[in-house]
Amino acid sequence: MLDDFMTRATIAGIGVAFAAAPLGCFVVWRRMAYFGDATAHAAILGVALSLAFQISIFIGAVVVSLIMALTVTLLAGRGYAMDTLLGVLAHSALAFGLVAVSFLSGIRIDLMAYLFGDILAVSRTDLAVIWGGAALVVALIVWRWSPLLTSTLNEELAFASGLNPRREQLILTVALAITVAVAIKVVGVILIAALLIIPAAAARGLSRTPESMAVIAAAIGAISAVAGLQGAYIFDTPAGPSIVCVATLIFAGLNLFGWRKQSSP
Repeated sequence: MLDDFMTRATIAGIGVAFAAAPLGCFVVWRRMAYFGDATAHAAILGVALSLAFQISIFIGAVVVSLIMALTVTLLAGRGYAMDTLLGVLAHSALAFGLVAVSFLSGIRIDLMAYLFGDILAVSRTDLAVIWGGAALVVALIVWRWSPLLTSTLNEELAFASGLNPRREQLILTVALAITVAVAIKVVGVILIAALLIIPAAAARGLSRTPESMAVIAAAIGAISAVAGLQGAYIFDTPAGPSIVCVATLIFAGLNLFGWRKQSSP
């Protein structure tokens, strides 16, 4: 079954959707969209360093993404405006990554594959990495679901309950770095934030509880992956952007339906 490239691509897309869905809910709730974008942009520097030192791209992307996220968290408490800090670090990391790639002589690299994904070239090893990373992210979120939710709703309530909001932020940061690393092959560093945010935003209007929002977001992400791949195959379009386009259409359709429903007598 795994000999077929479309089957491997579909399984990879669903795996990334399952990892991104619960994390994307917290990104939406905490209004961390730009934070996720900055972490994703840093991953291209991790790719360049991984190729230079001949180590796993997954490891390089995780390490650099984690360093970026931790740097933002550290500097945010020192008087820097968060949006300014994220803007500086996100675009600087992307620029340094692209420059670093240009110095890799003797190494052939398809830069577009890392920027916008190359899901159709997913191998069995890539599948193992993607699903292993997805399982780790889901396990982290499930393990800390209640503390993360409490810290997201009210930090004072979290302190009163004996929780440390900074520790929960660190757990989210680690999960975000892992998700960015596993999603590079599927949608690329440019569109990772979209895969985090759009399914969660689409699920928000359909859910009554935080748990149901995470489940619905996972379903929307998986549907987007499958439908996007089929659309890319039929219309000969880029697979990663096609997945994001389907998610966007679902988001737009749900909001349009919601508006009509509210406007109807």
